[in-house]
Amino acid sequence: MAAKLKKGDTVIVLAGKDKGKEGKIASVDPKTGKAVVDGINVYIRATRQTQTSQGGRIPKAMPIDLSNLAIKDANGKPTRVGFKMDGENKVRFAKTTGDVI
Repeated sequence: MAAKLKKGDTVIVLAGKDKGKEGKIASVDPKTGKAVVDGINVYIRATRQTQTSQGGRIPKAMPIDLSNLAIKDANGKPTRVGFKMDGENKVRFAKTTGDVI
């Protein structure tokens, strides 16, 4: 199945402690159905010191389930994603406005 949300998409959180916030997707793991969004679902992780980092208590964005995310359309509202054929290419479009993403 084609991925509805991809790296770089601007999304809005639908459920959880960060409900209503928006951010950009940093990475997607389709196997587990989760995505890491910058500034969303941030937890403090205790990290050991290494040659490259100071270590200590570092804030880190943790994965959030794809079902709790919705892509932001041109009007700034959350929308679902659909697929349609544009000539020979399969493209994603916003269900609310019909615009190609």
